[in-house]
Amino acid sequence: MKHDDVKDYYGKVLQGSDDLQTNACCTPDGVPDYLKAVLAKIHPEVTEKYYGCGLVAPMALEGAAILDLGSGSGRDVYALAGLVGESGSVVGVDMTDAQLDVAWRHEDFHADAFGYAKPNTSFKKGYIERLGELGLADGRFDIIVSNCVINLSPDKPAVLREAFRLLKPGGELYFSDVYADRRVPQELLDDPVLYGECLSGALYWNDFLTLAKEAGFADPRLVEDRVLTIENPEIEAKLGGIGFYSATYRLFKLDLEPTCEDYGLSVTYRGTMPSGGAEFVLDKDHVFAAGDEVPVCGNTYLMLKDSRFAPYFEFSGSFAEHRGVFAGCGGGMPFAQAESYAACAGASCK
Repeated sequence: MKHDDVKDYYGKVLQGSDDLQTNACCTPDGVPDYLKAVLAKIHPEVTEKYYGCGLVAPMALEGAAILDLGSGSGRDVYALAGLVGESGSVVGVDMTDAQLDVAWRHEDFHADAFGYAKPNTSFKKGYIERLGELGLADGRFDIIVSNCVINLSPDKPAVLREAFRLLKPGGELYFSDVYADRRVPQELLDDPVLYGECLSGALYWNDFLTLAKEAGFADPRLVEDRVLTIENPEIEAKLGGIGFYSATYRLFKLDLEPTCEDYGLSVTYRGTMPSGGAEFVLDKDHVFAAGDEVPVCGNTYLMLKDSRFAPYFEFSGSFAEHRGVFAGCGGGMPFAQAESYAACAGASCK
């Protein structure tokens, strides 16, 4: 598919979230209370033009510099702007004029809504595969987010390479997207509706992991996932049994090992992360309860110690003694099956 086809779908075909033909580009229920309070301040026109498949608001954002790839009408940019505070900043990049027009005209509105003296947001027109054309400096951002957009890119390896270049050491790419349980045939890639609905452009999950590692993200971590049920018989017939999943990953720009190795390390969550409560979720396999000392592999240790999360943890041990592969790290398809997750359907997608 070409950029112009995607622009037409999101700039002309879709006039609002009700025009979506499947539930792939929608966000399920379960928004945390602190984020609900921010989302309630978003301008209705911005929300109406929102087409996301997950939540891209990780913890510990105060003062962060964030880049949103494929920012659309700006909903996630403005939500993050409310979370980073007046000292933080959020840049959105999108290629669709109709979406950018909505985002641009509400910058002052959101600065007022959050009580800021001036906007802490900006939007740039461009392609997420060619961020070098936008004058963004290497290592500028603490966090890069994206919400159901990378699947629409015709050059996904370039997106991942650019994200790695733009992140500070210890920064992360935290994004939601759609993945397939096998490689999608070429004839489906050429279908504008299937592509625009975030389906036929979805990467096979194992190919994604390979591309992420090739870009420099050594140990991709799955945060959460859910089965996409499509709920459109005509489109389901076209897809021929391919399974799709909405998933959130976090990829750290750190010097990590290819596998999880055991050095006798452990961490203890202090329970002090803003809006974090008594638990901190690093990924699907690592949920840290306040006060509990937890053995971790070397990679997990570095994800916490050499990132913005360090002030919220105590760290024990050193890398002096290698003990082999860390127990409990396995392979196989990372995503849960349908019976484990409630599907996104009906009003919850709007």
